[in-house]
Amino acid sequence: MEKESARPSISMRDKMSNWKTQALEAHKRKPISQWILLLSSVGAMLVAFPASSLLSRVYYANGGTSKWIISWVAVAGWPLTALILLPTYFFCKTFPTPLTLKLILSYIVLGFLSAADNLMYAYAYAYLPASTASLLASSSLVFSALCGYFIVKNKLNASMINAIVIITVAITIIALDSDSDRYDYVSDHQYIMGFIWDILGSALHGLIFALSELVFIKLLGKRSFHVVLEQQVMVSFFGFVFTTIGVIVNKDFQGIKSEAKNFEGGEVSYILVLVWGTITFQLGLLGGTAVLYLASTVLAGVLNAVRVPLTSIAAVILLHDPMSGFKILSLITTFWGFGSYIYGNSSSSKASSS
Repeated sequence: MEKESARPSISMRDKMSNWKTQALEAHKRKPISQWILLLSSVGAMLVAFPASSLLSRVYYANGGTSKWIISWVAVAGWPLTALILLPTYFFCKTFPTPLTLKLILSYIVLGFLSAADNLMYAYAYAYLPASTASLLASSSLVFSALCGYFIVKNKLNASMINAIVIITVAITIIALDSDSDRYDYVSDHQYIMGFIWDILGSALHGLIFALSELVFIKLLGKRSFHVVLEQQVMVSFFGFVFTTIGVIVNKDFQGIKSEAKNFEGGEVSYILVLVWGTITFQLGLLGGTAVLYLASTVLAGVLNAVRVPLTSIAAVILLHDPMSGFKILSLITTFWGFGSYIYGNSSSSKASSS
């Protein structure tokens, strides 16, 4: 009897020893420089993305009105990624991926969809508190999973389906509590439209994610760091082109001067919000790209899960967003859903590799 009771402790000790050994081996396989880059990328995702979302809300809260300008800000930083891409050709001894007609057309389509996606999110942040918009945007995971299943033929297991249901419930909870966080200057119609645009933007984001994966599978065939950067640069560039056309047609560039004068905090604050919005959004994308390459999609999923509550909490602290009991419940439910999806994705990855 004594021997049998001792088995669980020995088994747990063995497991802890195996985990320690695996961690040390993983650490030895990667140089210190790579660990520093990974930690920097993680920091970029957890700081830059929430900061970008908060700056969009600050723009509208302080007198900004243009949806096209905020959409333009999201893609105007594409030269930053290009500046990081160019040295990889010299120091990593890689060559630019040949541009075929199909590849160019795919970048154009993804760029157009990206421009439309940014515009939808701009409408959402114009009418919704940042905490609410962030929670609703977490539904992009649901649409990414569904689009990946139907378009790329990715597998869905029970944990992933459970996550889809849980996140859908979290969104429903926010919808039931829609009156608690609506700004006084936002009408019921505008709030509802902000809610709808956020969900539509999340759906389109999921489609873009699946189509990007399809491009890698069908046209590129490899997922090295410089190839991922190339796709990001090209998609952001075409998104920038389409958005710039929209800004010009809507004559929003002409309105920047008067908008800056009426901006609460003055012209300098207005310029800083737009410039830092451009930088933080691009840094978030770069951080996500590096995490995918240096670590795994599972870690990227974990960080995406973490940045949702970070954005909501930061919005409550910095922007004084209302936080009702229903919204707290939705936040907890969303985090639970992300955890379930990450577990399911991890199990699916292990099953496919074995």
